[in-house]
Amino acid sequence: MVPVTARLSPRPALLGLAVLLVLGALLALRTGPMPLTSAEVWQGLFVQDAEPTVQLVVRELRLPRLLLAMLVGAALAVSGALLQGLFRNPLADPGLIGISSGAALGAVSVIVLGERVFAHWGMAVPGMALPLTAFACALLTTAVIWRIGSRQGETHVAMLLLAGIAINAIAMAGVGVMTFMADDGQLRTLTFWTLGSLAQADWRDLRLVAPWILLVLLAMPVLARALNAVLLGESVALHLGHDVDRLKRRIVVMCALAVGAAVSVSGLIGFVGLVAPHLVRLTLGVDHRWLLPASALLGAVLLVLADTAARLIVAPAEFPIGLMMALIGGPFFLALLMRRFS
Repeated sequence: MVPVTARLSPRPALLGLAVLLVLGALLALRTGPMPLTSAEVWQGLFVQDAEPTVQLVVRELRLPRLLLAMLVGAALAVSGALLQGLFRNPLADPGLIGISSGAALGAVSVIVLGERVFAHWGMAVPGMALPLTAFACALLTTAVIWRIGSRQGETHVAMLLLAGIAINAIAMAGVGVMTFMADDGQLRTLTFWTLGSLAQADWRDLRLVAPWILLVLLAMPVLARALNAVLLGESVALHLGHDVDRLKRRIVVMCALAVGAAVSVSGLIGFVGLVAPHLVRLTLGVDHRWLLPASALLGAVLLVLADTAARLIVAPAEFPIGLMMALIGGPFFLALLMRRFS
């Protein structure tokens, strides 16, 4: 990883990102098929005897979706920053070690096979079956990759990377099989989920994933100094007193928790984990004490704004947020790279 000199002071930059996130949140709460004023948003949030329709739209529809977008964006961006620091490669992202594809296979399996399996037991498919299965498969995938990449108590990053590539291929082949087996109704659900969406976000989803993502976000500052040392090389980090192998284990587990939880409720959303840390690195430098929290804030901002745009661009229908991120972020990232290295 090539060191980048910070161009902005970290503390004002973090404050600016926090303000931008608040403004994006207000825009998300105001915007939709039923436009609201800032006063109506305030009433819907804090006034008990507010108009019932406003309360329903703000508290039950838009607020949980907004909070979930913030958490998912922060989880993907922080995971990307952690993996880029671990691999010392700015092109690493959360899908690199197979976590996202494992979660996708679990979710698609529930969509296609869930009704048959639960009907055999005389039950309807529980509402939490999809996110719980996706989360469990993400953790299982990580455990398999970790087992392959660990030898005699040591973790080999190259082996983790290669195992992740293989698991990605196997999982996506499984998704292809499920797609082949799906009927027309399942194909629509499957396609929309694999392209990423927060349309079904509710408080139940938020309660499921928030503890895991918040745990990772609160724990990430502990890793900052060790990651800074790893940028100089693993041998240097060891001489500085850091347990590099334990650091690798912590990062992989944290990314599994964060990305598995995020993908289980939002589907596959690319670009955030790759570009958000890269943008922060270009402006604040490579010091992980600032890179990690700034990446979390920027990831949250990007996903909140993308989700707001996805609700408006083809209203009253919704544009898949994963596709939105790819269409906007891909060309922007290419332009950024061309400007950076020209």
